[in-house]
Amino acid sequence: MNQAIIAAAFVAACEDELQALKPGNVHVHADGHRMTVDDFRRSAAAASGPLTIPGARVGVRIAGAVAATLARVGTNTNLGIVLLCAPLAAAAERATSPLGTELARELAGLDREDAALAFKAIVSSAPAGLGRAERHDVFAPATVTLRAAMAEAAGRDRIARQYATDFADVFGLGLPVFRRALARWADRRWATLATYLKFLSAFPDSHIVRKHGEGVAEEARAAAEQVRGRLETCTSPEDLIPDLRDWDSHLKRCGINPGTSADLTVATLFADRLRNILPSTQRNG
Repeated sequence: MNQAIIAAAFVAACEDELQALKPGNVHVHADGHRMTVDDFRRSAAAASGPLTIPGARVGVRIAGAVAATLARVGTNTNLGIVLLCAPLAAAAERATSPLGTELARELAGLDREDAALAFKAIVSSAPAGLGRAERHDVFAPATVTLRAAMAEAAGRDRIARQYATDFADVFGLGLPVFRRALARWADRRWATLATYLKFLSAFPDSHIVRKHGEGVAEEARAAAEQVRGRLETCTSPEDLIPDLRDWDSHLKRCGINPGTSADLTVATLFADRLRNILPSTQRNG
């Protein structure tokens, strides 16, 4: 698959995510957390080129995409998205096996230089709540492969966990929910919301935990579970809009941003678009 096709799929996935009314996160219905929809659109455009450099290692893609985003927008809008989408873009470039198979190979081949480049990108982005770690700290020189470093952090960070599990949440949780919802509603906005709510309700959002603690993250998770249940059983999802807007406003007033759930949603949308443009014999997995 060529660079332009992968880049277009990435930008489209980012736009899909912005179109959905995702409570607590930035979307076309409301900005938030001192960030705007335009910030995210410009970030997607800036990151798409470095993310899809033909033949580039994952670390090079991550470092280039983060640097391009910071140069264009001046703030961290998409670190999690970049960390998740860089391996997917590299895997899609091969296009000789199912996407999940190629992704597993890509993750298994990560080396210490990938880790060094990713560490530098993470530090430069200065994500909220970034602390120090006893082992494989991003502020220290990399001594292990990127996958090994992510495995060390997997228990406290859901994005890191994807590297250690071959993106189990994206392929095993997000994609099935997205496809079922899309088949039901025939509307990518509601399918995207369903995916976001599934992630947010399935486990405490890592970004919320880092900024506000486990108690607040659990409250958000429980609230998402209730809203997800209503979405799954409602006749018309439009009926939920007033309550979605109220919850969105509440979360943003409190500075609560389910950023990890949003990042996993973008990765799911990107994986779905990539699979749809692969040859039919390569779409499973």
